[in-house]
Amino acid sequence: MSMVIDLLSVDKIMKILPHRYPFLLVDRILELEPGKRAVGIKNVSINEPFFQGHFPRTPVFPGVLILEALAQVGACALLSEEKHKSSLAYLAGIDKFRFRRVVVPGDQLLLEVELIKMKGSIGKARGKATVEGAAAAEGEFLFALEAK
Repeated sequence: MSMVIDLLSVDKIMKILPHRYPFLLVDRILELEPGKRAVGIKNVSINEPFFQGHFPRTPVFPGVLILEALAQVGACALLSEEKHKSSLAYLAGIDKFRFRRVVVPGDQLLLEVELIKMKGSIGKARGKATVEGAAAAEGEFLFALEAK
C-alpha cells in the first residue's frame, strides 16, 4: 500500500529535483503518491525572463515549458520513491501531446501526472495541465532514469 503525501513546498521540491532558477518550474506539490502520481502547481508570473522575448507585446508561456513543468511534477513522483532517490530522470520522448489553450501571466497551472509504465530504466507518464479547469496541455511523455 502506498502513502499519499500532501503539500510539498519549494524547498522540499528542491531536495527531490536537481532543477534551480530559472528552470525550476514547480512552485508546490499538492499531492504526492511516490512512484505513482503527483499534482503540482506553477504560478505564471510576468517577471519570468522568457517573457521578454515570448512575445514582447503578447506574453505567452511557452508550450515546451508547460511540458517541462509536467515532467518535473512526474519526476517528483518518481524520484520520491525510495528505490529511485539516487537517480536522475531525463525527458526522453513525447507521445500524443496536445496544447489546448494559451497560458499567460497571472494564470496558475494545475499539473497532474500519473506514471503509467516502467520497463527497466525507461518509463511512461500521462500528464494534464489545466488553468481554472480548462485544459491547457495534455499527453504522454517518456523518461529515462540514470543512477547518479
